[in-house]
Amino acid sequence: MQEVLIIDDTEINLILFGALIKKLDNCQSHSFAGPLEGLAWAATHTPDLVIVDYMMPDIDGLEFIQRFRALPHCADVPILMITANDQKQVRYRALDSGANDFLAKPVDKVEFLARAKNMLSLSSARRKLADHAEWLASEVRKATEVILQRERDTVFRLCKAAEYRDPETGAHILRMAHYSQLIAKNLGLPVDQQELLLEAAPMHDIGKVGITDNILLKPGRLDEAEFEIMKQHAAFGYELLKNSNSRVLQAGAEIALGHHEKFDGSGYPQGLKGEAIPIFSRIVAVADVFDALTSERPYKKAWTLEQAVDFLNAGAGTHFDPRCVQAFLNGFDEVLVIRDRYQEEDDVEFTASKLL
Repeated sequence: MQEVLIIDDTEINLILFGALIKKLDNCQSHSFAGPLEGLAWAATHTPDLVIVDYMMPDIDGLEFIQRFRALPHCADVPILMITANDQKQVRYRALDSGANDFLAKPVDKVEFLARAKNMLSLSSARRKLADHAEWLASEVRKATEVILQRERDTVFRLCKAAEYRDPETGAHILRMAHYSQLIAKNLGLPVDQQELLLEAAPMHDIGKVGITDNILLKPGRLDEAEFEIMKQHAAFGYELLKNSNSRVLQAGAEIALGHHEKFDGSGYPQGLKGEAIPIFSRIVAVADVFDALTSERPYKKAWTLEQAVDFLNAGAGTHFDPRCVQAFLNGFDEVLVIRDRYQEEDDVEFTASKLL
């Protein structure tokens, strides 16, 4: 049922126009003698056509059109204005205000029906087009989600491959990824950047697939020569992920390369300093180190939370970006929740569902 809004302060015109609208198929009219009452109705309804007189009390037809057009849902509704033949200047101003067509007084019934029918047809076509556009947008969203899900699956399988060779567990990967997202949130990064970091952070050590087992799996401390080889995993990870069309893999490449850089420039592999280090890498550096310190490994005991926090505070400004450290500590209650959620003894598996 198409709805027609009629505004005219003359009762006989309201009766006439309403009767004519009834002759059109699938139409109903809503008539108001006062333009302000008509605006109040339009505030909660979207008519398919508006018929408005020019000369009215309170506000004239021009001001009515301006106020009506200001309603977000009424910006494209056709407006038919009733004016006298000699009111050309009024018509010009009405066009500027948003009127679409005019009827001259005295109103001819045949012309009224023809113009109203044509404008209602245009309104119907506009709504169908809008519905079609929304349907297309919905289909694009569905297709995009399928692509993103495939991309996530690829990322998870890459990380799983690295996990098979790395003594660190799936629980570590999940904890540090969620810690990273928490830091990004507390830094005020946009939600889409927080989500991107959550998905990309698990790839920080993907380059360890290129490190030989005798170094990667060594139970004790690495000597200087072995450590130089181990440091190559940052560049290996970058080379593995770079030049991808995927935003997630691009972010992963950046993180893999930069998460061992230090805020004072003493890190590797590029020796970047301060804000020259990408923000994702600065965030992951804090999340990764904190979880590594507080996790037990074959070659070390887990540090206490207090010791790990002291280490972050001591390294703020040298090893770590102070803002990232503070953002992490500001959300420490959430840190504890994440830490309890993903425990080593639960044999946590790194899967898509754990990150989403």
